[in-house]
Amino acid sequence: MRTAVIVFPGSNCDRDIEKAITDCSLGPVDMVRHDEENFPTHSGPDLVVLSGGFSRGDHLRAGALAAKSRIMKAVRAHAEKGGLVVGVSNGFHILTEARLLPGALLPNRSLRFICAPCHIRVERNDTPFTNSFREGEIVQFSIAHREGRYSLPPPELRELEARRGVVFRYSAASPVNGAPAGEEYSPDGSLNGIAGVINERGNVLGLMPRPERVTLKNLIRGTDGRIFWNSLGEHFGVRRD
Repeated sequence: MRTAVIVFPGSNCDRDIEKAITDCSLGPVDMVRHDEENFPTHSGPDLVVLSGGFSRGDHLRAGALAAKSRIMKAVRAHAEKGGLVVGVSNGFHILTEARLLPGALLPNRSLRFICAPCHIRVERNDTPFTNSFREGEIVQFSIAHREGRYSLPPPELRELEARRGVVFRYSAASPVNGAPAGEEYSPDGSLNGIAGVINERGNVLGLMPRPERVTLKNLIRGTDGRIFWNSLGEHFGVRRD
């Protein structure tokens, strides 16, 4: 499994993701600049990750300018061939701005930056990104964003829910599988408590909570993020720890 992590001006979690993937022993990671025209290896990566941060200073809108970066042509081509793409936090912004995922991420309901642990419910475990979770499992990730309120026009929201495009949903803090989840548990006011969505093809995922911040075993916020990265390893046949 080979991963490309895209580095934009203002990225600040790209090295966190590199460390998380390396710590899970999932293979080599290439740090790819925003102004590159392609990936560094001829065969390309198995996985492309767009990290959190403030790409291009979040000028205009979060992710809007980064979505026009030169490397995004290669990211789009990778996705169109069925390659896996993950956008975490600001990376989710970029994927919506590039129209690789539906919806938009608006300012938090509080209009404040929120940095805190959060509980999310795994709505699906039949994707390359979630195959090591149990459906309905409650896990703890971490959020750090000011613009994370997921929004869609009502007809598109109904379509998203009908096709099971929601992969993660903000939830009550409960160890019980299938604990209540929804908008009332969303720290940012996301519609239907949506924390992560997937495209119709099932190969492009965006999520606001950050799995890389709950991956390393020597930190105190838990290791639920390892399940996320190990799901990808499982998909590619990499040994799980």
